[in-house]
Amino acid sequence: MASKPVPKKPVKNSVAPASAKSATSSASSAPLAPAGSASEIARLDGEILKLINRRAAATAKVIESDPNWWSATYDPRADDDLLKRIESENPGPLPSDAVRGVFRQILSAVRNRVRPRRVTYLGPAFSFTHMAAVERFGESSDLIPVNTIAAVFEEVNRGHADFGVVPIENSTDGRIIDTLDMFTRLPLRICGEIQLCIHHNLLGKVSRGEINEVYSKPQALSQCRDWLSRNMPQARLIEVTSTSTAAQLARDKPGAGAIASRQAAVEYGLQILADSVEDNKNNVTRFAMIGDKPVGPTGRDRTSILLQIGDKPGALSDALASFKLNKINLTWIESFPLRGAESGYIFFIDCEGHAKDAKVKRTLDELARLAVRMEVLGSYPRSEMIG
Repeated sequence: MASKPVPKKPVKNSVAPASAKSATSSASSAPLAPAGSASEIARLDGEILKLINRRAAATAKVIESDPNWWSATYDPRADDDLLKRIESENPGPLPSDAVRGVFRQILSAVRNRVRPRRVTYLGPAFSFTHMAAVERFGESSDLIPVNTIAAVFEEVNRGHADFGVVPIENSTDGRIIDTLDMFTRLPLRICGEIQLCIHHNLLGKVSRGEINEVYSKPQALSQCRDWLSRNMPQARLIEVTSTSTAAQLARDKPGAGAIASRQAAVEYGLQILADSVEDNKNNVTRFAMIGDKPVGPTGRDRTSILLQIGDKPGALSDALASFKLNKINLTWIESFPLRGAESGYIFFIDCEGHAKDAKVKRTLDELARLAVRMEVLGSYPRSEMIG
């Protein structure tokens, strides 16, 4: 914004000397210095700061006036609708993910100030599960990495954490067995989901030709195997516990590269030698938010079910017929062998709708009559893909 001209003081009964006229003329013909830019930015910063704090105060007031702190501080559908609206109204030049980050951080900071939340996730930091936890809960939440999926469930079950974040399925590799296994062992609910587009990158501190070992966790290497065989035939593929561990090795070990996220590249000071090296460009991982409280219906929900039926001909067909009869759309089904001497399978089923919806409730009642064991693992808002 151009600065306003400064009015000159009137001079009574005097004429400016020729040298002064010359100087004045020279100054007026010279281009204006951008003196107003810094002051304009400072003014805008002040306005932004006031608005952020007004937004924070309004959010805190809403939370504090709600007798149910849990629903007041955890409303995934409202959060998703807000961020979607912000993205649609964003005129730029900031990209949508940057704007999402600003609003997510405001919500996270306020909620954590009013009622601190502990969230445990499959670590370490800067893994894709960490990214999913940040996407849902923000960086101001107390995010606690643990080493195994079982440890995430155990921390929530013991009351040491309010929520847990674990991967449940990937569009390339399918089900996450450790997650499904823990649902058979502990009475926790799915209270939300995040569907994150997974983009893998080749990271390193040397050129691609100098890399002779590529580290990553097994799933990441599997999702990039074709690209690696074509572009890094000289490199040995070595499995480690996480993409973050792989990035650390690429930083510290000569001749090492890693398959990991952009965030890991920034954190560990690595170059992105090749981006988006996943074989499936629609590579999506669905993460489950686990807790011990139900989420109310929103009209755009998913219900997850654990089902064990008798080991006899037609048993599964009879169970699935209930969904067809009540016009319930199935979105996912996985079988999981029973542990121990008993033969048969447990089925994990996702369907559209909420357990409180009339036709879903009717279907669940019919399944319960057919089942040896049936548990509703949770009804929660369906998420859209991010990234």
